[in-house]
Amino acid sequence: MTNKISSICIVRLSAIGDATHVLPVIATVQKKYPNAKITWVIGVLEHKLMQGLEGVDFVVYDKKKGFKGYLALRKQLKHITFDALLHMQYSFRGNFAAWMIKAKQRIGFDKKRSRELHGLRINKRIKAVEKQHVLDGFMEFATALGIKEKVYQWNITISDKDKAFAAGVIDKEKLNVIISPCSSNKLRNWSNENYASICDYVSEKYHAHVVLCGSPNSYEKQTANEIESLAKYPITNITGKDTLKQLFATMQAADVVISPDSGPMHIANAAQTPVVGLHAATTAKRSGAYSFQHLAVDCFEQAAKEILKKPADSIRWGGQIIAQGVMDLITVDAVKEKIDEILSS
Repeated sequence: MTNKISSICIVRLSAIGDATHVLPVIATVQKKYPNAKITWVIGVLEHKLMQGLEGVDFVVYDKKKGFKGYLALRKQLKHITFDALLHMQYSFRGNFAAWMIKAKQRIGFDKKRSRELHGLRINKRIKAVEKQHVLDGFMEFATALGIKEKVYQWNITISDKDKAFAAGVIDKEKLNVIISPCSSNKLRNWSNENYASICDYVSEKYHAHVVLCGSPNSYEKQTANEIESLAKYPITNITGKDTLKQLFATMQAADVVISPDSGPMHIANAAQTPVVGLHAATTAKRSGAYSFQHLAVDCFEQAAKEILKKPADSIRWGGQIIAQGVMDLITVDAVKEKIDEILSS
């Protein structure tokens, strides 16, 4: 059975969070087909976190190169016909990249999830399942390969240098709480005042060491600086100072991570560090930290009723409630309760 599939190509270019959801699929495939050669067509930023993944060859697609990026992809893979293509992205960019790749089995999403010509060169589709978490949807690709036993592992590799960075940030004498305050959409972010209140809470109640993280983006740096200025107690601010692998190593050594629906939230999940996910614009049932959905503060249903004036069930699965003030539905007390659930034990 393990000889039937010897080569697999995965197309999942972006984003960081979705890329982490691919990891358990790879672990699942590797257990079933340990000798299969796996190639992952991936975006530039996502590759920075995933590079070094054991048993996986990467083909990096740079969207900034435009059409030349597609030509480079086709040139690199033109002499290979894979046994299976797992086409795990339905954006036009991902679809176009997949069209450059030759494969015997071309497995894509079910018709309901197919968009932007996703099904144009698909000869097999995953099972249509209603209201799945994104990761569970990705796992359907393993099922389509005939794999029943699933492996939920996130095997990101880090170097001694990454570990040394984390050791320089983490206070080994205290509990360490990491706050990643920003998502890709400002309206999905909690208020700086609320974050500062949480910083003070864990500092006072647990004598915790608080770390703020984020990208080098000017908005994220400004956000972290403002939270730091509002908080009463000292904070370690590494915003814009770490790499993705260093962030993973730091989160791996922490006790809890607090974050809205974002890439860093899923990096924390990959590190298997408890995550308090802040959800109102999105639902944790679909896009929350996979292993810690029970720790999410999820106000999506409340947001649907109060902002959209309709039940959450009437919203397309995967739809978001992007509205001013939606994240204000998440109370500081609700977040404190989740933190207590983790740190009190």
